[in-house]
Amino acid sequence: MNPQTREKLMKVSTATLCTALFKRGLRNQFIQNVHPLNPALPNMVGEAFTLRYMPAREDLNPITVFNDRSHPQRQAVEQCPVGAVLLMDSRKDARAASAGGILVSRLMKRGVAGVVTDGGFRDSPDIAKLGFPAYHQRPSAPTNLTLHQAIDINVPIGCGDVAVWPGDAVVGDGEGVIVIPADIADEVAAEATEMTVFEDFVQEKVLEGRSILGLYPPTEEQSRTEFAAWRQTHGR
Repeated sequence: MNPQTREKLMKVSTATLCTALFKRGLRNQFIQNVHPLNPALPNMVGEAFTLRYMPAREDLNPITVFNDRSHPQRQAVEQCPVGAVLLMDSRKDARAASAGGILVSRLMKRGVAGVVTDGGFRDSPDIAKLGFPAYHQRPSAPTNLTLHQAIDINVPIGCGDVAVWPGDAVVGDGEGVIVIPADIADEVAAEATEMTVFEDFVQEKVLEGRSILGLYPPTEEQSRTEFAAWRQTHGR
């Protein structure tokens, strides 16, 4: 990811990014029913690295599979690049965990930017204390082997009803996670940055008592002129 794009995405909200993507005809990029374990953390930003689970079959998914160093879940944790976000397709099934505190800690220590599942995490109270961006549907104590069989690494997946390709830009904030197609990440980040400056101006004026009419959107030349002056004054 372009370092300038990463820096811009660290400072914009998923709400603003949703609007920028909607303008481009992309309506379904916000991962559904996924929440931050610690909403107070800064934005999570990185390129997508994926892990796909399929329904577990008992004769192929005993506890002993973890003795195999090539197990896809373990390999995903060890291969996810520094600065990337590991996204897991758990088929929106949180009845068993997608991962737990030890694996998430390993991702953090390796310099990964964050982790997302449309299922659940076990050890979720411990993960919430790590200071590491992690997003899931809800806590889930049972081991992933109960219901999930890790089958593919870094392939296109569905996560919370969103299509995710490896290398897509992923942004998480206190509301949730959005996926930006890789080929438009730079332009979306730039537009969202400009939108954020304008929305900060609007918010300030609304809190002063102004009506949104003629202000948001800025249909009057007076509002546009006022915004330009405000931006210069605030160094934005």
